[in-house]
This record gives sequence, C-alpha cells and structure tokens, in this order.
Amino acid sequence: MARYTGPLTKKARAIGEPIFGYDRSFERKKHPPGQHGPSKRRKQKSDYGIQLAEKQKAKLTYGLLERQFKNLFNKANSKEGVTGEVLMQLLEARLDNTIFRLGIAPTRRAARQLVSHRHVVVNGQITNIPSYTLRPGDIVTVRGKSRNLEVVLNGIAQKSDVRKFPWLEWNPDKMEGKFLQYPERDTIPENIDTLLIVELYSK
Repeated sequence: MARYTGPLTKKARAIGEPIFGYDRSFERKKHPPGQHGPSKRRKQKSDYGIQLAEKQKAKLTYGLLERQFKNLFNKANSKEGVTGEVLMQLLEARLDNTIFRLGIAPTRRAARQLVSHRHVVVNGQITNIPSYTLRPGDIVTVRGKSRNLEVVLNGIAQKSDVRKFPWLEWNPDKMEGKFLQYPERDTIPENIDTLLIVELYSK
C-alpha cells in the first residue's frame, strides 16, 4: 500500500497548519522549515505556488499520493456538480477517512492500517482497501474479533461527538457506523480551498 512515510511536522510547518492534528513540535516552531529559521526575506509565492501548496495540503491531509489524488480529481471532474465540492465528497467517502471520522482510529494513518489488516467490515464483507469509496447507506463495522484491539478501544474512548459530521451515524452498542449521504462542503471541517486545486489542474 503506497503512502507517505516522511516527517509529518516538517510538512505541517511547510504548509503552515497542523494538518495531522495537534503536534507539540509544530506549536513550538510554526515557521516554515529551513536551517536559518524564520526569515523575513522569504519570497512571496506565485499563483502557481499557492495552488500547488493547496493541492499538497489536500493530499497530505487525506494521505494520498500524486497518482491517487489525480485519479480522484479526474473522477470528480467527470461527475455532475461543482468539481471542487465533488472532490471533497469523494475524499470524505473513502473508507479510511470514514473510520477516522467515526473515531474508530485516532488518525487517518491508523485507520488505513486497521483497514489493510482486515479489521473492518463493510456491509458484512471484510474490506482491506483503504481507498474503498462508500455509498449512502453503507454500514461500516469493526470485525468481531478485532473489537478488543487497544487502538480501537482507545479511539472509541476518546471519540469526539460524531454528530458534528451529519453525514455519519454511529451505533456504540454494535460498534458500527453508517454512511448516510455525501456531505455538503460547508459541513466538512478541513480548511482546503478546492477552487485553487481546480485552477491548478485546469492549466
């Protein structure tokens, strides 16, 4: 399974946002990385540079590599509706992202590992593809023998209120979630300007 395995804090500092969640190192050094520290002489980014940075932010936030992201963008571009909004809906509909949103895993990285190690069931079938796209009505469940895993128990114990994601429903008794619908853009909390990404791919 191809994935980014490099330094997370360095990437977050380059983007200027804690895109991987709270990071003590990021809080100490919020300026861009570089051997000379924060510099007042940094050049202003070009339009292309701004657009590229936004694409990088989206890729790193959701854990996609370039080819995966480009394929997903092309899929969004071929569908009806606003391309940027459809792109965000497809990103949110990924199985690994849904596992993260439901609180079954503390991070998207941990969610991908749970899925690839066959701990997750979708509509009664074991699914080990993190990029699997959910459809409205799909049921996501933690596999029976996996419900006592420490990462799962800790994730659920620390789970934030899933009601802030109105496209998801969580049943704690059955340890299962339901993907109700594709989310509206204004309900997705990620700070990503999809217009810049569309402009970048339109060149």
